[in-house]
Amino acid sequence: MKSLKFNAYFFAFAVISSLAIAPVNAQGDKKSSAILEAMSNKYQKVKSFKATFTYTPEGGKPLKGEATVKGIKFRLKMAGQEIFNDGKLMATYIKETNEVNLQDFDPTATGDLDPTKIYTAYKKGFKYAFLKETKAGAKALEVVELTPTKKDSQVNKVQIAVNKADKSINSWTIFQKNGQEVTYTVNQFEPDVAVADSYFAFNSKQYPGVEVVDLR
Repeated sequence: MKSLKFNAYFFAFAVISSLAIAPVNAQGDKKSSAILEAMSNKYQKVKSFKATFTYTPEGGKPLKGEATVKGIKFRLKMAGQEIFNDGKLMATYIKETNEVNLQDFDPTATGDLDPTKIYTAYKKGFKYAFLKETKAGAKALEVVELTPTKKDSQVNKVQIAVNKADKSINSWTIFQKNGQEVTYTVNQFEPDVAVADSYFAFNSKQYPGVEVVDLR
C-alpha cells in the first residue's frame, strides 16, 4: 500500500502540474479536449503553488496531504512521509523512524509518474475521453478519463473531475492495474506562492537525531 500511495501521488501531482505548462494535444474526443484545454488555460500562468488535498484509498479512511511546487522543485507531505526535491537531490523523510533517505534525483526513475516529465507524460503518455457529467454538492462536474498508451504502465486509468463552472480540478481517481485505487480531492489551491528555494532542500538540523541513509 505504501508503494501505491507514493506512486499514485506522483501521478496525481503530475496531473495538476501539467495543466500549468502543457497545451492539450489532440489525443481524445472533442468534448474531453475542450475540457482539458479550458483547464490548461486556467492554470498555465501559475509559476508556483501550494495545494492541500484529501486522498482516500479504496475502503480506507480519508487522509490529508500537502504539496508545494516551484518549477521542478517540490515538497510533498503525505502518508507519514515528507519528500524534498531541490531539483538535484531528493530526500524522503519518514517520521515514524526519524530516518531520511537521500538519493540523486533521477527524472527517469518513475517514468510517467515523475512530475519533472509532466509535459511528455501528459502530451504523449495518455489518451482521453469524456466520461460523464455528475455533481458534488452544488457543483456540476465534468469527468474525463485518461488511459495510458504504454502497456507497462502501473496505471490502468485515471478519472479527472473538473468543475464545469470555473474549469478547476475538483478530484481525480487513479485505478491501478493491480486492482487498487485511490481518490484525491483538492481542498485548497493557492497559486503563485512566494517560497524560497531552500524550502525544497532537506535540512537535518531541523530534525534532531535523524538517521541519514545516503543511497547515492
